[in-house]
Amino acid sequence: MQQMDTLYALSSGAPPSGVAVVRISGPASRLAVESIAGSLPQPRAAALRVLCDPGTGEVLDKGLVLWFPAPASFTGEDCAEFHVHGGPAVVSAVLSALGSLEGLRMAEPGEFSRRALENGKLDLTELEGLSDLIAAQTQAQRRQAVTQSGGRLRQQLEGWRAEIIHMRAMIEAELDFADEDDVPDSAAESVWRDADSLTKRIGHSLDDENRGELIRSGFEIVLLGPPNSGKSSLLNALAAREAAIVSEEAGTTRDLIEVQLDVGGYAVRVVDTAGIRQAEGVVEREGIRRARDRASQADLVIWLIPSASGEAGVAEAPTPMDLEDGVPVLTFHSKDDSGAFLSAGISVVREGGLTALVEAIRERVAARLGKGDDPIVTRRRHRECLENCVAALRQAAENEHLGIELRAEHLRRAGDALGRLTGIVDVEDLLDVIFSEFCVGK
Repeated sequence: MQQMDTLYALSSGAPPSGVAVVRISGPASRLAVESIAGSLPQPRAAALRVLCDPGTGEVLDKGLVLWFPAPASFTGEDCAEFHVHGGPAVVSAVLSALGSLEGLRMAEPGEFSRRALENGKLDLTELEGLSDLIAAQTQAQRRQAVTQSGGRLRQQLEGWRAEIIHMRAMIEAELDFADEDDVPDSAAESVWRDADSLTKRIGHSLDDENRGELIRSGFEIVLLGPPNSGKSSLLNALAAREAAIVSEEAGTTRDLIEVQLDVGGYAVRVVDTAGIRQAEGVVEREGIRRARDRASQADLVIWLIPSASGEAGVAEAPTPMDLEDGVPVLTFHSKDDSGAFLSAGISVVREGGLTALVEAIRERVAARLGKGDDPIVTRRRHRECLENCVAALRQAAENEHLGIELRAEHLRRAGDALGRLTGIVDVEDLLDVIFSEFCVGK
């Protein structure tokens, strides 16, 4: 990144819109404001200005201008914003005017946020929370992202890392200053107890049934059953649209079809699958294999049994007991248009025919995701770093036969694992991936 470049981009949604926000960040931000708006407003105070093309003097629009001098800005650099009318022609004209100024260039996706990281305004976990907040589709995702972007994980990690630094300092004191009168002979004696205690506390945070990751990515439900058991019809009814093809022909669904739902404020992903039977065709057998594999990784399986007797393939279909151990299964009688099976039956045509199913899903999701405090770990990357930290701490605390120098090295590795999580050490290889999730202008 060329840090001396001044960035600009549309930071609001794509036009047309009522208002468009154009963000500027970098050393030439003051020049950009003075060239287009005439003068700087007071810091962090909106001022109405006539915006003109710096080359021709043509009036582009009349809008609000905000000025954020460094370091009190999102990126830590001089920043400015133009709030203009959100028509495509207006936005294009303002961006073109900025592009005509020397030293300014269009920002890449996530480049503003990357500068905020590099200038110490936010750490990596807060930026990931900000990315999740932009992408949040449910209230649970929003609440979790707000908590993380507000620094809850960062604060927890800083506390743990400070403890490890203190442990290492005690060991260094014993190694390097053992001859000094004011350094006790057993300065590092309590370090291993502290390491064991921290191991258990971090382990407790990891023991959350992956709630944070599930809230972020979605609770997955896989629909299983024999051909013509109504899986595709159920998927369409839950999605309130024709997401899957419905046909009387057995084996119509070959590949996996997914829809996203909001159930009680939580993201739920429902997956339609191929009907389970002894298939002869190569393509259908592959579809059934994918169905079984996906079901083995699901958070919940809905097993559908056709209510009518004589359905093709029913005799060949396996029972829920044939699934992988540990996968929760709810069994319902599908096509129960008469309501004969009461709460155990579902119907996509009978009024209230899906009430029992939806309520059962809601209860399962709430029981899995809605209990206890907000989870700390929200991404697989977080979990892997914390698991590495716990493993290193355990090596330091439990291997009494090792020399103190080797145990100290395990402490260093534990601290580095936390530093990698926050972005303090060795994360350059992650940055391009993480910031690619951001939109242009953020």
